[in-house]
Amino acid sequence: MRIVIALGGNALLQRGQPMTAAAQRGNVRKAAEAIAPVATTHEVVLSHGNGPQVGLLALQAAEAAGKGEDGVFPLDVLGAETEGMIGYLIEQELGNLLPEDQPLATLLTMVEVDADDPAFSSPTKFVGPVYTRHEADRLAASHTWTFRQDGAAWRRVVPSPEPQRIFEIRPIRWLLERGTVVICTGGGGIPTMYSPNGRSVLTGVEAVIDKDRASALLARETGADLLIMATDVTGIYEDWATATARRIVSASPDLLSAGDFPAGSMGPKVEAACRFARIPGKRAVIGALGDIPEMVAGTGGTQIFTGARYRSISREEEEDEHA
Repeated sequence: MRIVIALGGNALLQRGQPMTAAAQRGNVRKAAEAIAPVATTHEVVLSHGNGPQVGLLALQAAEAAGKGEDGVFPLDVLGAETEGMIGYLIEQELGNLLPEDQPLATLLTMVEVDADDPAFSSPTKFVGPVYTRHEADRLAASHTWTFRQDGAAWRRVVPSPEPQRIFEIRPIRWLLERGTVVICTGGGGIPTMYSPNGRSVLTGVEAVIDKDRASALLARETGADLLIMATDVTGIYEDWATATARRIVSASPDLLSAGDFPAGSMGPKVEAACRFARIPGKRAVIGALGDIPEMVAGTGGTQIFTGARYRSISREEEEDEHA
């Protein structure tokens, strides 16, 4: 079976952790431990988020420029930088667990977006670390950045246009056909577009593509059978963060997409998962990173596929299942 696994931000950096290489490597190691058993028996493509990393690099570049150093790097260049950095960590940690002759490869992946995408006039994608309101106001004034509230804190937001095409899809397929574990489309891919002057000149874009939407596109274009979105919760919940919360065990894409899920967290995952699961014979799952083997087996997370019976369980029933 061919599987696309999209690693959420928690696979690299958990909220409140220091943004250090050591912290990220430790989290990647845990992710690798969950992925390795699947990669030994299935074809695996990995994608990952990069919001905290690309935001931190942008802040460092902006502060360096303020000190008279070279100019600020745009988000597409920083996106490419994070693809290489995170891909290196995943390759190394996963390679330490897989057979020595298992090939792995990280591809810098450019993804085309539309210059007329309405996302450019309404930034929504969180990037970078969290700030207090005072810190956010100071950075907004000094760098002309946009900030929005993220829980009790504040974070920078940037445009998140819809992914249209993965330029490196052919080498991704070639590597999969030769048994390679491929790490690609990191951070949603490097946002690029053709210049509007009528010439076929590809340029970078000041944006960050949503990783889940890009992963759904990747799964479709590679002919994957299963799309897994690994996050820090065990699935999609009814009445999240309440005493009556229930995990949705299974649902059809039509039923699930009718629900109301937060735009800044679970919403894009549900939208992307349902988009892929509407393809006949395909399945998408949203669940916890540590439950990846169970999600593959169909016993973990929220299973989404055409014709699925809607079923949910309470926290008590969920604890009994894991007992």
